[in-house]
Amino acid sequence: MAKSLRSKWKRKMRAEKRKKNAPKELARLKQALSLDKKGEAVMTDMQEIATVVPAEKVKKQADVEMGEVEGDDGKMELDSKRSKKTLLDENGQYPAWMSQRQAKKLKGKRTTKKTYQGKGKKKGIAW
Repeated sequence: MAKSLRSKWKRKMRAEKRKKNAPKELARLKQALSLDKKGEAVMTDMQEIATVVPAEKVKKQADVEMGEVEGDDGKMELDSKRSKKTLLDENGQYPAWMSQRQAKKLKGKRTTKKTYQGKGKKKGIAW
């Protein structure tokens, strides 16, 4: 699709820019790799910026923390004060995720059961 004159020109200019910047990029890459080979220079520079902690110490802390988590029951804290049938909490509120339409529908079910429960059959005109 990209065959317009403008896109061809942009591709050409990007290629020229890559050619121009390639030597600088290569020099930066070589410098980064040479610092990595020394290792000591990098760590001393890092100590000025941040605190350096040995890997063994970090692993031990992670193991201890994981042990504490495994000690729990593994159950989430649920809202146990909410009725499972009506989804109402102790204040008569529906959950935040429930839409008003759903709440209205459940309320309608709840009220119809209450009104017709004791009356039995409706009386009508007998012909």
